[in-house]
Amino acid sequence: MSGHSKWSTIKRKKGALDAKRGKIFTRLIKEITIAARLGGGDPSGNPRLRTAIQAAKAENMPKDNIERAIKKGTGELEGTIIEECSYEGYGPGGVAIMVELMTDNKNRAIAELRHAFTKHNGNLGESGCVAWMFQKKGLIQYEKKAVDEEKLMEVSLDAGAEDIRDDGSILEVTTDPKDFYRVKEKLETSGLPAYLSAEVTMVPLNTIKVVGKEAEQVLKLMEALEDLDDVQKVYANFDIPEEEMEKMTQAQAL
Repeated sequence: MSGHSKWSTIKRKKGALDAKRGKIFTRLIKEITIAARLGGGDPSGNPRLRTAIQAAKAENMPKDNIERAIKKGTGELEGTIIEECSYEGYGPGGVAIMVELMTDNKNRAIAELRHAFTKHNGNLGESGCVAWMFQKKGLIQYEKKAVDEEKLMEVSLDAGAEDIRDDGSILEVTTDPKDFYRVKEKLETSGLPAYLSAEVTMVPLNTIKVVGKEAEQVLKLMEALEDLDDVQKVYANFDIPEEEMEKMTQAQAL
């Protein structure tokens, strides 16, 4: 597994820890607010908002929290102005990293971001320095052993997906971003098992293999970035071989 898939898997494994830190609700509220501000407060006509609400409900967010976030986005309730912005840089081993933020204070956010990169042997770069290494795609992931691969392929392609890729224990459905919501909703009503994740994301065009100390440093940097309050998503093009991940897991257990 590599790049986006690798980090998605790691994040799922540490999801309980993230929940304890209170990060999940904060990020979901920001996404709902931004989605409502950009596309209106009616989820039936705003696919991004509809997806954000679904994600919030999946995390058992109270209905009142969701409604307040929507009203803040549409201006019905007063709230802090949140901006979307993205930054780029390099991690250990020359790994390309993109970070998406939602913040009410860009100066604070970039200072914290720069500190995290520097502390973990990376560096924040200029705008555009790594963006060309990624492509925006809709990505829907299924656990391979839980889904009928033939049916998944049939439903996905019929709905307009671009490709279905086998990435070890994960099957990935990729779409053009404009087709993502249609494909996702078709899959949700097809009788297939629930997907592991579904999002519009940045997929690396190629990957960089990292092992040993560099692999450890890359993961520490990714976690440090994820832990920042203003960070919504982190994308990277690293490739850590499965056997290397096993070594790291065993070493942590000792």
